[in-house]
Amino acid sequence: MTDPGKPDQEVIEWRPGVHTRLHACRRLGSETLAVIEQWCAINSGAPLHTHFDVEEVIYISRGEAEFSIDTIVRHVGSGETILLPPQSWHSFRNVGTGTLQAISVFASPEPLVCYADEPNTVLAVGGSGEMLDRHRAKISNEPPTFLLSSRDPASLLS
Repeated sequence: MTDPGKPDQEVIEWRPGVHTRLHACRRLGSETLAVIEQWCAINSGAPLHTHFDVEEVIYISRGEAEFSIDTIVRHVGSGETILLPPQSWHSFRNVGTGTLQAISVFASPEPLVCYADEPNTVLAVGGSGEMLDRHRAKISNEPPTFLLSSRDPASLLS
């Protein structure tokens, strides 16, 4: 349920076919976790990205998704959970016949995210400052050290 006093908990269109609701983050008072709920149309999802040193757990409450984690592809269905390790590059898309609904829990109240197709941009989920949308703040235009020292994310794009 959305708290009317907290507009960050509104459902927003994050990208075409993907809607999100931010349930918990530093800006909403959490000290250790961030929780996001997503609804994805058929063939939509999240492009290849990393959360650096933050572990993420995704529970699929409805539908089916195909996850790519580094070089591994895994099919996950309703009622299943997937663990995304720190420093992994991962993506997912709805491969089912209806809406995919997922809940993501991050081991940080303000997890960073960097997309492979925008390697010089770092965003903070639940952050503040220059807002990209109601849920993500732009925090850097510099390539992070982690990206400079790890494999080229472009090599994971297919």
